[in-house]
Amino acid sequence: MKSLSGYSDASLCKKLAGYIKRLAKDLGRPVSFMEVCGTHTMAIFRFGLRQMLPSEVHLISGPGCPVCVTPPSYIDLAIEISKIDGVIIATFGDMVRVPGTHSSLEKEKARGADVRVVYSPLGALEIARKNPEKRVVFLAVGFETTAPTVAAGVLRARQEGLKNFHILSGHRLIPPAIRALLAAGSNVDGFLLPGHVSVIIGSGPYEFIPKEFGVPAVVTGFEPVDILLALRMLLSQMSEDRQEVEIEYNRAARPEGNEKALEMLYKVFEADEGQWRGLGRIPESALSLKHDFRFLAAEGVFDIALGPSREPSGCRCGEVLRGVLEPEECGLFGTSCTPQHAIGPCMVSSEGTCAAHYKYERSPAPLERA
Repeated sequence: MKSLSGYSDASLCKKLAGYIKRLAKDLGRPVSFMEVCGTHTMAIFRFGLRQMLPSEVHLISGPGCPVCVTPPSYIDLAIEISKIDGVIIATFGDMVRVPGTHSSLEKEKARGADVRVVYSPLGALEIARKNPEKRVVFLAVGFETTAPTVAAGVLRARQEGLKNFHILSGHRLIPPAIRALLAAGSNVDGFLLPGHVSVIIGSGPYEFIPKEFGVPAVVTGFEPVDILLALRMLLSQMSEDRQEVEIEYNRAARPEGNEKALEMLYKVFEADEGQWRGLGRIPESALSLKHDFRFLAAEGVFDIALGPSREPSGCRCGEVLRGVLEPEECGLFGTSCTPQHAIGPCMVSSEGTCAAHYKYERSPAPLERA
């Protein structure tokens, strides 16, 4: 196995870019590949990989940012809960600034709400232990990567008998989102599948992509060599008229995934219909607490009637998440919507496509400077 530094080797990247150029030329038509991971998006821009590719290969960012796909209704509910006396909201940092319909957790914190940033569910559990007189609500947002750690936190809370710990589940599942994109008529020619998610779930859940839609896919890592090698693999499949799910990220991901993590995940959660920003309601795409753990569900503890939720005015984040719009095509991008004054979640999140475009696309960083 190569050392990790080998996956950033500039000369190897240039060689791979040459292979990609030849394969694309031989294919004889433009192709569009979607990376379904916000970390991939940031890596592609950070290392200037778009600038290394031939004009025939177009990369599209998909719905791979968990904060970005979280619908306004979830944010609105979290905000309303934060206003209740005796409640502490524990959340990952990116969620604090995401706008809801009328406010954000950042604004509510400024008004006196107790909103605390944690780095894992264990941090939220510790807050609950130290504040037994208050209810602690952890905003459980993320894909299959983070869901097992939240499941472990739920099991620990039950084991310790913590009656003041609750979660507001906003977990989403990646394969149903890809299915929804393809079923809606997406013209994506191939997928760069998320490495971290695939370490947990394996490659099996993606088999419908080639079998039902005839589209190749590659599970890939996050270094520049990983991504370029995966692009070469996609083009090779197309040139050979193959449609498969391949694993480039074989130093971490296996076809069967992480069986222990999946066992823990589905001991606590079950798949449910979920609302996605930009994609609407998708069957079996969200995680809800199973019956034995629903006493920890925040939505069942607090009696809150929400009004209608809506997207920020003028924000086109939903179209960006579907891969049908480049951030620069949004009238707010780079003017009223910047990382310092973000209007939509795709600019708020560190994994958001708009944030990546704003940070890197306007002054690309060549691979040699990475």
